Amino acid sequence: MTSSLFTAERLLFTPATPDPDAIPTIFAFPNEYSVGITSLGYQVVWATLAMRSDVSLSRLFTDTHEQLPRSPELLGFSMSWELDYVNILTLLETLEIPIRANFRDDHHPIVFGGGPVLTANPEPFAAFFDVILLGDGENLVGNFIDAYKEVRNASRQTQLQALAQVPGVYVPSLYEVEYHASDGFVKLVKPISSEIPAVVEKQTYRGNTLSASTVVTEKAAWENIYMVEVARSCPEMCRFCLASYLTLPFRTASVEGALIPAIEKGLSVTNRLGLLGASVTQHPEFEALLDYISQAKYDDVRLSIASVRTNTVTVQLAKTLAKRDTRSLTIAIESGSEKLRRIINKKLHNDEIIQAAVNAKAGGLTGLKLYGMAGIPGEEPEDLEQTVAMMRSIKKAAPGLRLTLGCSTFVPKAHTPFQWFGVNPQAEKRLQFLQKQLKPQGIDFRPESYNWSIIQALLSRGDRRLSQLLELTRDYGDSLGSYRRAFKQLKGQIPDLDFYVHANWFTDMVLPWSHLLGPLPQSTLIKHLASAWDLKSQANSISPLKED
Repeated sequence: MTSSLFTAERLLFTPATPDPDAIPTIFAFPNEYSVGITSLGYQVVWATLAMRSDVSLSRLFTDTHEQLPRSPELLGFSMSWELDYVNILTLLETLEIPIRANFRDDHHPIVFGGGPVLTANPEPFAAFFDVILLGDGENLVGNFIDAYKEVRNASRQTQLQALAQVPGVYVPSLYEVEYHASDGFVKLVKPISSEIPAVVEKQTYRGNTLSASTVVTEKAAWENIYMVEVARSCPEMCRFCLASYLTLPFRTASVEGALIPAIEKGLSVTNRLGLLGASVTQHPEFEALLDYISQAKYDDVRLSIASVRTNTVTVQLAKTLAKRDTRSLTIAIESGSEKLRRIINKKLHNDEIIQAAVNAKAGGLTGLKLYGMAGIPGEEPEDLEQTVAMMRSIKKAAPGLRLTLGCSTFVPKAHTPFQWFGVNPQAEKRLQFLQKQLKPQGIDFRPESYNWSIIQALLSRGDRRLSQLLELTRDYGDSLGSYRRAFKQLKGQIPDLDFYVHANWFTDMVLPWSHLLGPLPQSTLIKHLASAWDLKSQANSISPLKED
C-alpha cells in the first residue's frame, strides 16, 4: 500500500542525499495522502526540506508514511483545515509524543506547525505545538532550520528561546495570557521574559516567483494535476476575506520569468494544469498568459482556474477554458444586493454578474458556479430577496446555462475588519429561505452546513482556553452537539459558545491574537471597519463599539 502511493509520484525536484549527521525530521499532513499531496503549500515545504542535505526527511499522512526515524528531532505539521487538529493529536499519540507541549522533555522532538489555519489564529491549538511558523514558508522554513542547527545540542528550553528570536517563529509557551475572569475576555498577552519579542510578525515573501507543484501523481485528489500559483493575496480586499487581508500585499508571478518556465516544466510530465490564486484573472498580464496556454501544442491540456474575478469573464476566456476541457467557471458574488456588496467592499455590479454569465455561455461553457454568503453584517431580509431576483435575471439572460449558487454563512476571521462581528443567529433560516426560493427556479443551491460555520467561527476567534475543549470533543465526535456537550462540562472554566461565536466584540478589546501581527495594524482594520459602517445607515444597531 505504502510503496504504491509513493512510487506513483513524478518528482519535479531532486532530493538531496542527507549528510551523516542530518537532522532526522518528520513532515506530516494531518489527513490522507490523496488530500495532503494535493496541497501546494505542503508540496513546496516538503521539497524545500528534502533538497537540504542537512535534513533527513520522512513524510507522514494519516493513512501512510515513509520509513520514520526512530528518534526524530523535528516533527512538522502543515495545517490547511481546522478540524484536522483531531488527526494531529492522534498522530502525536501514535508516535508516543505527549499531545501537550508542556509535557514534552529533551527526548521528544520539537513539534512545529504552519499553514493558513495556524497563521490566521494559532491560539486554540497553541498548547499542542512547541513552535508555530507564521506566514509564507519560502524563507521562513529555511531560517527556522538554520536557527535550530545553532542550538541542536542545547536543552529544550534553550532551543525554544533561541528559536523565538527568528522573525515569524512563534513559541506559545514563552507567552502568558491573563484574563479578566476565567470565563471573561483576554486582559493581557505578554512574553514571560524581556528577551522574548513582545510581538511576532507574520512573514511575507515578496519575490516574483511564486509556488508551483513539486510532484505530480495520479493518486492525488486532483489526479495528475500540476499547479502554478499565478497570484498571491487579492487586490479587492473584501472586508471579511482572510485570503486577501492575511496575505497582503497582492503579488503576481512574472509571466516570462516564472510562469511560462514553470508551466513548461509541469506540462512535460502531465497534461492537466491548474492556475491558482484568490484572483487569478487580475494578474496584469493574464491575457498574455492565456495566449501562451492557447497555443496549438497545448491542445490536449486540461486547464482549471481556481477563482475568477466576475468582471474579467470575457467570451475569449470562456472559449479558451471550454477548449481546454473546462465546463464551468466559479465566481464569487457574495450577494445580489448592491448595498451589501458596498458594505463588504465587493466592487461589483449586478449587470457585470449577468454579463459574466452571458459571456460564459457565449464562449461555450455549460455551467456557472456562484459563491454567496448569508448573515453578512448589515444584511436585511430584503437583501436575500435581491439575491433571488438576481439569480432569476441571470437565468433569463443566459438560458440553458447550468447555474449553481454555493452559499456559506459569514464567519469572522482574525486580521480582517470584520473580525469583531459575530455569526448572525438568523443565518441558518436565511439559507433555508434561499433554498426554498431557488429550488423551484431550477437553480442548484448548495448551502454549506450552518453547524460547520459555527465550529469554524469558534476556532477562528478562539483563545488558548479552547485547548481543553478540543481534547474533550475528540472523544465525543466532531458534531456541533459534541462541542455543546464539552462547553457544558467546562462551564465556569471557559467562556460559553455564544461569547466566541455570536457576540459582537468591542474594537478596544485585547484580541486573543493581539500579539501576532498580520500585514495591517489593528488601527487600519478599525478604519476599514468604520468605512464599511458609514455605508450602513443604522450603524449603531449592530456595530462593534468601544466599551463605555
